[in-house]
Amino acid sequence: MSYFSPAKSIGTNESIKRSLEKMSSTSQKHRNFVSEPMGDKSVTELAGIGTVLGSRLEEEGFDKAYVVLGQFLVLRKDEELFKEWLKDISKANSKQQNDCYTCLKDWCDAFL
Repeated sequence: MSYFSPAKSIGTNESIKRSLEKMSSTSQKHRNFVSEPMGDKSVTELAGIGTVLGSRLEEEGFDKAYVVLGQFLVLRKDEELFKEWLKDISKANSKQQNDCYTCLKDWCDAFL
């Protein structure tokens, strides 16, 4: 399979390259999020989080992606706990839960 890899073109570290290579079946939103540091990104930049879920998360104080990352880390990156939390707080469906979990997990694998 041949595809463009931003990590290869800009010479970033090996863990970012590996994360990008395993994302061939993920969304463009996921790939964009995981390809760079988090900075001050909005919660809606997370894969699986659109405007409706983003609004629900913002109402609960989770307005930035790094705040959701904090919860993800508090839950010790546990898939089941994180997905249940996301469902409870935002009413995310199973695909949205999975997309967001995978996005944060891949970001952590690349940057932490």
